[in-house]
Amino acid sequence: MTLTSRSLSKGSSKNENPIWITGAEALMDSLKIHGVKVIFGYPGGAILPIYDAVHKAEQDGWLKHYMVRHEQGGSHAADGYARSTGEVGVCFGTSGPGATNLVTGIATAQMDSVPLVVVTGQVPRPAIGTDAFQETDIFGITLPIVKHSWVIRNPSDIAKVVSEAFFIASSGRPGPVLIDIPKDVGQEYFNYQRVLPGEIIPKGFKRNGDINDFDIKKAIKLIEESERPLLYVGGGAISSGAHEEIRTLAKNYQIPVTTTLMGKGAFDEKDNLSVGMLGMHGTAYANFAVTECDLLIAIGARFDDRVTGKLDTFAPNAKVIHIDIDPAEVNKNRRVNVAIVSDVSIAVRKINQKSINNKFASQTKNWLEKIDFWKNKHPLYVPPNEGEIYPQEVLLKVRDLSPEAYVTTDVGQHQMWAAQYLRNSPRKWISSAGLGTMGFGLPAAIGVKAALPNSEVICIAGDASVLMNIQELGTLSQYGFKVKLIIINNRWQGMVRQWQESFYNERYSSSDMSCGEPDFVKLAESFGVKGYLISDREQLLNDLQNALNYDGPALINILVRRGENCYPMVPPGKSNAQMVGYVNFKD
Repeated sequence: MTLTSRSLSKGSSKNENPIWITGAEALMDSLKIHGVKVIFGYPGGAILPIYDAVHKAEQDGWLKHYMVRHEQGGSHAADGYARSTGEVGVCFGTSGPGATNLVTGIATAQMDSVPLVVVTGQVPRPAIGTDAFQETDIFGITLPIVKHSWVIRNPSDIAKVVSEAFFIASSGRPGPVLIDIPKDVGQEYFNYQRVLPGEIIPKGFKRNGDINDFDIKKAIKLIEESERPLLYVGGGAISSGAHEEIRTLAKNYQIPVTTTLMGKGAFDEKDNLSVGMLGMHGTAYANFAVTECDLLIAIGARFDDRVTGKLDTFAPNAKVIHIDIDPAEVNKNRRVNVAIVSDVSIAVRKINQKSINNKFASQTKNWLEKIDFWKNKHPLYVPPNEGEIYPQEVLLKVRDLSPEAYVTTDVGQHQMWAAQYLRNSPRKWISSAGLGTMGFGLPAAIGVKAALPNSEVICIAGDASVLMNIQELGTLSQYGFKVKLIIINNRWQGMVRQWQESFYNERYSSSDMSCGEPDFVKLAESFGVKGYLISDREQLLNDLQNALNYDGPALINILVRRGENCYPMVPPGKSNAQMVGYVNFKD
């Protein structure tokens, strides 16, 4: 008698007798025992056997599959799910264009170290290499942008591969992995035997060794000798959940803290020790601090070019302590004095344990006073309460009205304004940093809402960026996700226009979006999503509050001042101290 995956008991283990099921059913059971409850995807011919098993899993009640409107939306939704929860996100796509549509989402996750398991359908094994209908070598295409990938040739390998995939995606520096499954592998019956999570350690996997106490002591010595230290905190601190350890370190030694775009939320930006984000569009006081510090403590950060500006002028007078789980990042862009290769929460905790009774905090008094002087002299721009709506004031109102929301963003000026003005808790800031993927925000918000249905979720988008994946309004509508999509609408590709103004003598080539822009309110309503248009300051606060309080998905189109630029800005090839637009100014 043929048994289905419904015959598998919850207590099954590797030691019980094998069960006769299909490869597709084996895949679903393997995902189940690895804790998967949510999958994002889009069906197609080569992956239909797997979707048949998805149907059975949903009937059994352990799985919820969310059908997106484009495979790229599925990969970004899985990404948002992973970033907001710390769990592995899972998405499905079929062969050929279905698989290639996932590539941007995979690359986004790779650049930002997000754990994903991506499953693609493939043409049947005999057809591989024949240029069959909808055949692509997704294994080869994605090799540079995954931690590991597999093409499953035998269904008996499925359980082992899934176990390895989750282990690799979530261990060390997280990242995406890909499993390509030919159609006939999904259809074939075989004797399935479970492989439990962590039961197989992938060949060649090397754990980081124990932290050398000598390196911890060297780090403490540098901290205690420093008069102008600065904590430079990146996305690795979020991945490892190190915010409490970082707070303790900062408070013990009274060290100011700056974060990268990926590190937002790792330290409370309302704290007087916070100097906000650094880099190309960082605060003036963060960039001055990094330029004048004598010790830079990099925690889970990778010295990205958007952070450092001209590299040889970045923290030019500072000694450097670098704590990171990825040894490839240490000494890659900046030579360091002390390197600690470790999960950053473990390393910072060890520093705190060995220096908990320090008496050196008073050493930073003059340094903190200098930073306070910069904060007062060069604050973030506060727009005038007159004329057109300024994009900055929209973000300030979002901050006041929804201080605990999970926030996703698209990419561009609105992203940088959101990073400057919003204050986020750990895992509540979700933005494509490394790849800068336009169209990321809306599907990522869907992923967050699927993971945390009782939480407030807001997507901050630009009018150009949102059109990249606007079809996901259909997903919002279908599942009733109460996501609020706020469009900062200046009718431009805003960051492109700013660069064309600043560096290309105002030659605005292909960046004006006003011609052909849809009526966003009508477009939203055609999908069954509530639409709001806000075009003057008098209605901004009331209408925005009403829209955020609306009991359902909503699109809020806010028309803002067209020519507003995002400052401060470090021009390309300049040091962080050579910002433009950092003085509180008016046109």
